[in-house]
Amino acid sequence: MQQNTRTFTDRFFLIIKGLAMGAANKVPGVSGGVVAFVAGFYEEFIYSLQKINFKAFKLFINFRFKSFWRYINGRFLALLILGMLISYFSISKILDYLIIHYELYIWSAFFGMIIGSIYYIVKDFEDWSKRNISLILIGIIIGVSISLLEPAKENDNLWFVFICGIIGVSGMTLPGLSGSFILILLGNYVLLLVDSVNALYDTIANIIHWDFSFTDDPKRIRLLQVLLVFSLGSLTGLVTLSHFLGYVLKYFKNATFAAITGFIAGSLGVVWPWKNKIYKTDALGNTKLDALGNPILDNYDRYFPDFIAIETYIGIFYILIGIGLVLWLEWYGKRLKKTSK
Repeated sequence: MQQNTRTFTDRFFLIIKGLAMGAANKVPGVSGGVVAFVAGFYEEFIYSLQKINFKAFKLFINFRFKSFWRYINGRFLALLILGMLISYFSISKILDYLIIHYELYIWSAFFGMIIGSIYYIVKDFEDWSKRNISLILIGIIIGVSISLLEPAKENDNLWFVFICGIIGVSGMTLPGLSGSFILILLGNYVLLLVDSVNALYDTIANIIHWDFSFTDDPKRIRLLQVLLVFSLGSLTGLVTLSHFLGYVLKYFKNATFAAITGFIAGSLGVVWPWKNKIYKTDALGNTKLDALGNPILDNYDRYFPDFIAIETYIGIFYILIGIGLVLWLEWYGKRLKKTSK
């Protein structure tokens, strides 16, 4: 663990990495785990989450808070989570605006960043055994297959919501698998990341104004229950997946990196820039709206770019920017390591 040797600059950039990870997690098709992988803190992130176990629980209930904090690499996790929280209330809102108004260019930048991420992983990968090549191909097939699946219908059964929490958090721990996009496929993206979160905001606003009338609103209470169960599922998934990934990283590191490379390559189909949104419709063909009056996203209709249109070349330019950004992050990370020695 590095928490005792980090400089102020290291801590500042860890918050920035949390900002990027939080923003990426919210966008359907983009994985926050890719940010962690490329930024060079993926293994520390997984091993730190792995420390949230029975031993940590015993330290906590015995009021050994310093030992508990040190054991779970608390400073690292706290700075990263702080960045994610700041992102949720700021950067991700800006990202929402940019995706609405400059959708092609934002997706192009993400597409380029994923290409850059693949290069970043592959260039130092040396174990090109038949097993690892097979794992890369399996990862690609799974990633592409996910992008082609038809979304399910919304389901607010609490057991299913709990499972959605476990699966949805995969975007943080498994690079290349977008938790947000998986929630779209499970049919619960709007329920879990829009309606229930808005219900929480409204409830907090009501409590601040000393208004408890929401307790008589069964729809609000149900959404709050859904959010609570989803959060518990996410926490469960985060801890259990980190233990599994910690184990395979320890004993099957090259094989794990091969599978992750395949997942990331397969996710290129999800973030393909040239696509049209398909919205959910009712039996009469009218577009369904969420609680805020926004159309509910169902999936994407991908198409090949028109090379006559100037927007296509601007999109390609942003792909190059995305690739360049990842390569710059790699270069800057190496420079920081050299100066810290």
